[in-house]
Amino acid sequence: MARASNQRVFFVSAALIVALVSIGAVFPSQFSAGASAALSGVTRIFGWFYLWSVFGFVVFLLFVAGSRYGNIRLGPQDSRPTYGFFSWISMLLAAGFGVGLVFYGMSEPMLHYLSPPFGDMEGGTPESARYAIQYAMFNWGLHQWAAFSIVGLIIAYYQFRKGQPGLVSTVMKPITSKLGRARKASGGALDVFAVVATVMGVATSVGLAVLQINGGLSVVFESVQEGFFWQCVIMAAMFACYMASAWSGLDKGIKNLSNLNMLLCLGMMLYVLVTGPTIAILETFTVGIGDYLQNAIGMSLRIDPFGDSEWIGSWTVFYWAWVISWSPYVGSFVARVSRGRTIRQYVFGVLIVPPMLACLWIGILGGAALNMELNGAEGLAAATEANITTALFLLFDQLPFSYLVSLVAILLIFIFLVTSADSAAFIVSQMSDNGSLHPPLYKRFTWGILIAAICLTLIAAGGDTGLSGLQSAAVVAALPFTFIIYGMVVVLFRELRADRHAMLMALYRQHGETPVGADIFEADSMESGFDEKIKRTSTLVNRRINTGRGANSDRV
Repeated sequence: MARASNQRVFFVSAALIVALVSIGAVFPSQFSAGASAALSGVTRIFGWFYLWSVFGFVVFLLFVAGSRYGNIRLGPQDSRPTYGFFSWISMLLAAGFGVGLVFYGMSEPMLHYLSPPFGDMEGGTPESARYAIQYAMFNWGLHQWAAFSIVGLIIAYYQFRKGQPGLVSTVMKPITSKLGRARKASGGALDVFAVVATVMGVATSVGLAVLQINGGLSVVFESVQEGFFWQCVIMAAMFACYMASAWSGLDKGIKNLSNLNMLLCLGMMLYVLVTGPTIAILETFTVGIGDYLQNAIGMSLRIDPFGDSEWIGSWTVFYWAWVISWSPYVGSFVARVSRGRTIRQYVFGVLIVPPMLACLWIGILGGAALNMELNGAEGLAAATEANITTALFLLFDQLPFSYLVSLVAILLIFIFLVTSADSAAFIVSQMSDNGSLHPPLYKRFTWGILIAAICLTLIAAGGDTGLSGLQSAAVVAALPFTFIIYGMVVVLFRELRADRHAMLMALYRQHGETPVGADIFEADSMESGFDEKIKRTSTLVNRRINTGRGANSDRV
C-alpha cells in the first residue's frame, strides 16, 4: 500500500511538472507575464504577512535553541553527529544558497547602490554604498535561513528522533488525521506540492547558473559566445558530473564536492581581500555588520504603506517567499545531514554560521566592487545593471591574474551547480519514495534528467524569460506553504513537550522517584492537575520527615 502511494506521488508530481513546463515552453512570454502578475499581486497583498512570518520563524528558532528543549538530540539521545562541522556547513551552503550567493553576492550591493532601498536617498553616492551593503547583508543574512532551518529542524526531529519518514505529510498527520476520509488524499497532496515546488525552484536556479557560467566564459574566452549552443554544452557537462556524483552517493559525492567548494569560496574571498582595497573592504564589512545588527528588527518589519512598495516586493518580500517555497527541499536536505546534533547545535549551525559566511562574502566582494566604483573604476555598477551574469567577472578584471581568478569562479559556480542538482534530485527522490534515507538510484537519475530537461527547454523557448516565469510560479506557491509551516511548528512544539515529559519521567523513576537534575513535578504536570501536585508534595515531605535525617535523606 505504501509502495503504491509512493508511486502515485512520483507519477503525479512528474505529470504536473511536465504540464507546467510545457505551457512555459510553448507560451514563454504569456506564461512569464501571468506568473509575474500573480506574484506581484501576492507580494503586494501579503507582503506584510511574509515579513511577520519570517521574523516569527527567527524568534521561534532562537527561543527553542535557548530553552529547556535545546539539549534534545535529532536522533537517539546518545547519538552523535554523522558529519564533522566543516563538512556539515559546506553541505548546508551547497544546498542552500551557493549558486544564488555567487550570482547576487557582488551584484546586489551594486544594484542597491544605484537604486537605494525604499528610495531613502540619492543613488550613486557614498551614503547609498553603505546603505547597499546593509540591506544586501540583511537580505542574505539570518532571515533568509529561517524557513530552511525551521522546516529542517522539524523533519530531522521526526526522521531521526521519532523514526518516521522525513516528509511534510508525516509531520502534518496529527492535523490531517482530523480530516476523516480526506486524510490520505491530503497527505499525498502535501508531498506532491513539496516535490513540484522543489523541482521548479531548483530548475530555475540551475538555469540561471548556466546563464552565468556562459556569461563568465564569454568574458574569459573570446571564442565563447552567449547562446543556446554553449548553454547546452555547459548543461551536458553538469549532467555528466551530476551522474558521477549521484553514483558515488551522499557521503562521497556531495560531501567531497561541498568541501572543495567551501575551500574555493574561502580562498577567493581571501584573494579579493588581499589584492583588492584591503583596508576599505575591512571597514566596509565592519560598518555593514554594525548597521545590519543595529537595524535588524526595524528592517525585518519595514514596509511602506504610504508610498511605493515596489522595492520591498521586488527584493525582501520576494526573497522571503522564495526561501519559503524552497524550504521543503533545503529543509529536507539540511535534516538529512544533521542527524545526531542537539537542537541548540543545529540552530547555531544552520541559522547563524551560513548567514555569517554570506555576510562575509558580500562584505568582501560587494565592498571591493563599491570601493572600486567610488575610487576610479567607474562603470562597474552600470555594467552590472546592464548584464548581471557577467558582473562578477568584470570585478575580477580589476584584480591581478584576473584570467585565473575568473576560471576559479567558473569552477566554483559549476561545482555549486552540480551539488545543487545532485542534492535536489536526492531529496526529491526521497520525497517520492516515502522519505527513504537511501532512495533508489533510478529515481535520482530520473529527477536529475527531468531537472536538466526543464532548464534547457525553458532556456530554448524564452531564455531568462521562461526561467523567470517558472521562478514566479514557484514563489507564488510559498503562500499556502507558509500556513503549512505554521501547522508543522504547532505539531513540533507539542512533540517537544511530550518528549521532555517522557525523558523526565524516565529519569524520575530510574532514580527511585527522586528528582535528579530536573523537577519531577514538571514531568508529571502533563498528567496531573494542581491538586495532584499538592498531594505528591505532601507525600514527599512526610516521607522525608518519617525517615529522619538518615541515609535516605542523603539521596535528595
